[in-house]
Amino acid sequence: MKRFFLSLFLAGASLLSAAGDLQVYAIDVEGGKSTLFVSPSGQSMLVDTGYDGFRNRDADRIVAAAKAAGVKQIDYLVITHYHHDHVGGVPQLAAKIPIRNFVDHGKNFEEAKDNAAVYNQYVKIRNKANHIEVKAGDRIPIEGMQVEVVTASGVAIAAPLAGAGQANPACASYKPLQPDTGENAHSIGIVVTYGDFRLADLGDLYWNQEHDLACPDNKLGVVDVYLTTHHGKKTSGSPQMVWALDPRVAIMNNGPSTGGSAQAWQTIHDSPDLVDLWQLHYATASDSAHNAPEKFIANSGEPCKGNWIRLSVREDGAFTVLNSRNHYEKTYEPSKKSSSVPR
Repeated sequence: MKRFFLSLFLAGASLLSAAGDLQVYAIDVEGGKSTLFVSPSGQSMLVDTGYDGFRNRDADRIVAAAKAAGVKQIDYLVITHYHHDHVGGVPQLAAKIPIRNFVDHGKNFEEAKDNAAVYNQYVKIRNKANHIEVKAGDRIPIEGMQVEVVTASGVAIAAPLAGAGQANPACASYKPLQPDTGENAHSIGIVVTYGDFRLADLGDLYWNQEHDLACPDNKLGVVDVYLTTHHGKKTSGSPQMVWALDPRVAIMNNGPSTGGSAQAWQTIHDSPDLVDLWQLHYATASDSAHNAPEKFIANSGEPCKGNWIRLSVREDGAFTVLNSRNHYEKTYEPSKKSSSVPR
């Protein structure tokens, strides 16, 4: 009996200590995107909602992550851009959990019939709540952490973030791709700061627009965690951007056959101070040499159970990453590099 009560005490102590942490859930939406941030203040920010359809699959997975995090409403829903794998799930999600504020870049830059239909469905839901249209340089006013918008509507921040602005030697070898005038190029990108911890999430920002953040000077500075851009496709995640961010950990929000390209994987792998790369899925189009070790992959094989990857972040910059499939977790101690960036 004493052992039972001791176990309860220790479990309660663990929950209390976690209550002061920043929690981040990389949710599996099968090659779309959805990431839940829960601030130590208790406020929540969801970045993108995955797909519609599939019998409410993505909305159900988001709600399950919210429940695991103790979240009963989404305080800020950030829609990085209006592709169906990022915004399509909004109507289904809004029917399951309250959403207080909708954050986006405003205008839809793709008038194709299918994309316009997805956008119009989103606007109907957005109009029932508060709408915040952001531009580069704005901050999303969530309590307990700092969220800086570094790019939106195809325009990057003009001045570097605090502590950034160093010359980027990788820019000498930069080669642009064919221009993209659609939604990917207009994606919202954010840098999240909590104490001495920094995380970059650039949505599906296109290769050429990454250049505006990385060259000739690194406007973002270094980060602890990089949420891979555009699911790890080869049209994003340039060496100039990834190596400038110099992450210790990368989390790839790929699907089994979406993203996870060998080229993007190798670029991340070659980042100077990378320790580990975690993946939401084993990338079936790549070989084993271009996939993370099994313990770092949340979903492998079929049927997919929608396992997530969770970060628990302390204010001193230390963080723990957990794979919900196998419960493997790894703690990363505070980084001298990221903690030296002025806040």
